[in-house]
Amino acid sequence: MLSVCNTIDEKLSIGRDLSLLGLRLLLAYAFYGPAMEKWNNMEATIAWFGNPDWGLGLPFPELNAYMAASVEIVGVVLLVLGIGTRLISIPMIFVMLMAYFTVHIDHGWLAIASSAADPGVAERLGMAKEILQEHGNYSWLTEKGSFVILQNGAEFVVTYIIMLLSLLSFGPGRISVENILRRATFSKE
Repeated sequence: MLSVCNTIDEKLSIGRDLSLLGLRLLLAYAFYGPAMEKWNNMEATIAWFGNPDWGLGLPFPELNAYMAASVEIVGVVLLVLGIGTRLISIPMIFVMLMAYFTVHIDHGWLAIASSAADPGVAERLGMAKEILQEHGNYSWLTEKGSFVILQNGAEFVVTYIIMLLSLLSFGPGRISVENILRRATFSKE
């Protein structure tokens, strides 16, 4: 019975590697946009990081903005390639924890407010739609998707942290440059 379980486990291990590749690529995609937004608008990012009235009010905003953007950009590259996955997961988790505690913690769980859970959301969204239908080109405004109320809760941040913890625990998997380099190094010895 144990040998049957081991055989099945061995046969299904490709699923583990595909899952780890999927995690890496999904995280890289999720981090790419915010990383580029920070880099391409660094002055605005620094201002947002530092301003206590309408921003985060963080100390050393320039340092923090460049560190966050650097971690995200380097993380995207390393995750796509599957090199240093465990190592880069640590600062990426730290960036996500900072995002959680400075931005998302006060906004609840949901990233997008639920009309079903809160009648006030449905009322506000309905009013916004009425205004847009009356005073705007509503079909053009909604042809790329529906309007929503962004709650900016912790949903995505916590999801990314859990995904990064998985990569920290299991590494990049066999479908990675790191694995190719490891196999090439061990085959020479």
